[in-house]
Amino acid sequence: MKSIAFRGLRHLLWPWNGGGGGGSGSGSSSDGPRPLRPTAYLDGLRGFAALMVYFHHHQLWAHATPEGDPVFQNAFGSHGEYHLATFFFIRNFFSGGHFAVAIFFVISGYVLSAKPLSLIHAGEHVKLLDNLASAFFRRWFRLYIPVIVTTFVYVTSWHVLGIYNAGQTPKKTLGEELWNWYVEFKNFSFLYKDGWLYMSANQHLWSISHEMRGSVIIFAACVALARATHKARLLCELALIFYFLYIVDGFSCALFMAGMLQCDLTLLARREGGGYFPRWLRRLERHKTLIYYLLFVVGMYLGGVPSNTQEITELREEMGWHYLSYLKPQAVFDFKWFYLFFAGNIMVACAARLGWLRRFLESAPCQFLGRVSYALYLVHGPVLHTVGDLIYYAVGWSTGADIQVHGPGHGPVKHWESVLPLPKVGPLGLELSFLLPNLLIILPLTLWLATLVTRFVDEPSVRFPAWLYKRVLGGGEAEPKPVELAPLTRVE
Repeated sequence: MKSIAFRGLRHLLWPWNGGGGGGSGSGSSSDGPRPLRPTAYLDGLRGFAALMVYFHHHQLWAHATPEGDPVFQNAFGSHGEYHLATFFFIRNFFSGGHFAVAIFFVISGYVLSAKPLSLIHAGEHVKLLDNLASAFFRRWFRLYIPVIVTTFVYVTSWHVLGIYNAGQTPKKTLGEELWNWYVEFKNFSFLYKDGWLYMSANQHLWSISHEMRGSVIIFAACVALARATHKARLLCELALIFYFLYIVDGFSCALFMAGMLQCDLTLLARREGGGYFPRWLRRLERHKTLIYYLLFVVGMYLGGVPSNTQEITELREEMGWHYLSYLKPQAVFDFKWFYLFFAGNIMVACAARLGWLRRFLESAPCQFLGRVSYALYLVHGPVLHTVGDLIYYAVGWSTGADIQVHGPGHGPVKHWESVLPLPKVGPLGLELSFLLPNLLIILPLTLWLATLVTRFVDEPSVRFPAWLYKRVLGGGEAEPKPVELAPLTRVE
């Protein structure tokens, strides 16, 4: 009995109890390793990208100053400052959050289009429409149910539990807080709302609205191009990418479409003697290893585009970016997304074809991060603004809350100031006082909460719309036979 109780408690506190490999869901330790899915490397890449977002926000938050601290997002040598954290390639691990979001969008375009494209290639157009109907029906629920639950719990905790929050000033009453939450969410979740879409309770979730928009683009493209020839479909996908990137400022849609194009090319390449595949790509196949290593270097370089400003003239002054700055099209307002479009696509392509990179992404730690990646994205901000802010403040950092909410002196938590000071020894971003509390407390706590949210919120948000869709279809009952209408009688 004690053994059963212990296993149950362990399962609750640490939901991912066993099972290596890349299978979805969790299993007990007796299940043994699960076989990896063919796209397990994409799960690992998404998980590692989520970790990059985590460190990006923590670096900026802990190192903020009243004057602002643009060092991380500036180029190496900008304003005469030379730091390891801003050096080419290395900078991606300190300020690679936007790079990670570009990767998210390409992966989403790839994964969402994989099944529809395979049905298109097989000529299964009836099954294609069934698949797209189901996917379209479930997509809103899958994206927004976790947002609803996590943000609701977060804003409620400020009033019911009195939990400290450094992200924003709470409303005077719980009722006012919940009304504000409702108004913000209904606008945030409306796909065609004008202007910037975000929720003040968790502003890091701005990319979710782009995920929904990109999903609609993918579903619509699959329907529109279902009966096109392979060559025509590829050309149309390229045309749409060009339109979104060079004609209008639709960087996220371009990233989604590029993911669909990569998936289409991959499926065509795997077909044995059938279908159209560009011959010029076939001729490059014998040089693919060299090509992908060169692309990897280019992608890592472009992924480190300075992003502290949206002024292209300032990018022109940064070391290594003068000539590249002239490539930016007129349509792109925030120039970083133009360069991140190419960086994100290159990383997804290289992840499948560089052996060492694929093995790393298919490793157990990356697969774990992949399973909890969405939950990690949802909870890392609230943890940073509560526990993380207090811990950083306690070890000697003047954190983001001091600047954004409470002003000098850190307001109601002044007594936390440097109660356990740690030495700020080490290069920028790798100081002992930053790494020690992060690796020992904040990151483990965030990952633990991410596993709980995955188990009790994210996974049910996948199952619920699937169940609901079956109910909409009649619970699996046989479809009624179509009623044959008598021909209309012409009235003279």
